[in-house]
Amino acid sequence: MTDINAKYYIEKLHLSAHVEGGAFKETYRSALPMEQKNLPIGFSGNRSASTAIYFLLQYKQFSAMHKILSDEMWHFYAGAPLHIYELNAAGELYTHVLGNDLEKGESFQILIPAGSWFGSRCETPGAFSLAGCTVSPGFDFEDFELAKKQFMLETYPAHGQLWNEMCLD
Repeated sequence: MTDINAKYYIEKLHLSAHVEGGAFKETYRSALPMEQKNLPIGFSGNRSASTAIYFLLQYKQFSAMHKILSDEMWHFYAGAPLHIYELNAAGELYTHVLGNDLEKGESFQILIPAGSWFGSRCETPGAFSLAGCTVSPGFDFEDFELAKKQFMLETYPAHGQLWNEMCLD
């Protein structure tokens, strides 16, 4: 099949709009519970041990800057490389490239540690990126925070252009 595009994956994988941008579908939620007393500080209740999603971004779409309380492992599946921007707790900005061209420094998997601000986008004109994300402890919207553009601009002014492009407010 030579005409596989974003629409194909959105339909075949039953993806829907995600609050941070792009399209997604949860594919796994572990039945194994993690009790709050065994989780790091900040978790408001019990969590699944792990969750996983499909995540698709098209050119000119972005996953808005956000952070979660869990580690998130990204996996490359199809399409063009995905640029993932990570601002760690020390205020250092990294650009990771999720893709399948190892000769160009792309990686099949990228880990974003718990508590880092991060967002992503497909920067190849006319293309899309299909990835997967595995979160442990499992994802819960209680652990999710969208970045406020003004906060990011004031706190990390050296990266103002990125915040203007990848924050929703």
